[in-house]
Amino acid sequence: MTAVASEERPGRIRAFLKLVAIEHSVFALPFAYLSAFVAMDRDGSGVHWVDLLLVTVAMVSGRTFAMAANRILDRRIDAQNPRTQNRELVTGAVSVRTAWTGAVVSLVILFVAAALLNPLCLVLSPLAVIPLVVYPYAKRFTNFPHYILALAQAVAPVGAWLAITGTFDGSGPAWVLGVAVGLWIGGFDIIYACQDVEVDRRIGVHSTPARFGVRTALHISTATHVVTFALFVWFGQLAGLGWLWWLGLAMTAVAFAYQHVVVTPQDLSKVNRAFFTANGFVAIALFLFALLDLVLL
Repeated sequence: MTAVASEERPGRIRAFLKLVAIEHSVFALPFAYLSAFVAMDRDGSGVHWVDLLLVTVAMVSGRTFAMAANRILDRRIDAQNPRTQNRELVTGAVSVRTAWTGAVVSLVILFVAAALLNPLCLVLSPLAVIPLVVYPYAKRFTNFPHYILALAQAVAPVGAWLAITGTFDGSGPAWVLGVAVGLWIGGFDIIYACQDVEVDRRIGVHSTPARFGVRTALHISTATHVVTFALFVWFGQLAGLGWLWWLGLAMTAVAFAYQHVVVTPQDLSKVNRAFFTANGFVAIALFLFALLDLVLL
């Protein structure tokens, strides 16, 4: 009996990690690190390894809570969509009880990590959770739920800055980076939602593509990413980054353009390729080029 239980437990854990798409943490985490390293460079106190570890724990646990809550609240919607009807809560691979347990544990870990960082992070951590909870409901009352997601994602760079400094003083670069990251992810979420236009309209789910059509939604996404890129430029100026940052930014401009070229109203088959290829490259490349700039220049 014990052997069977020990075999089932890893299976449940793997299913839960798949439920929350833990690997997608790679998209926002590099920007939290980027904000933290710029903050550390400014105060000249060296690398705060423990703080970086706690930032990682807080980021991953916060995102895990958000994804678990999203999947729980959307499970009936997911069951009506052919694209999402094989998700773990719909098929029963993960029980609702297990998903809630994982969400609550993740939330507790987030608060503990915030408390270990500094009092300001602890006080503000409940505020950071609010958009994470509101986002799953947003598609029920607004045609722009993607920008609620943007708000939730914008928290990461600001939180990382506060984790290192413990103060809002001089945090302007983090706010600019936060808005850039939020709009970057929100803009792509509009592209992603184009896959579900007909289903969303049929079952009453709100989204920008469902309200305005795929062509207009893609134009809105493009405009959002133009603003995103401008904010990345502004961040580089505020942070005093050198030519390596600008080289990395020029390279990511190609990735931004790529996802808007390969995804068209007539062909949405490359949405997933754009998601993993272009967005993964943007996050990792910008972080690495900024880090090299901070270390070498």
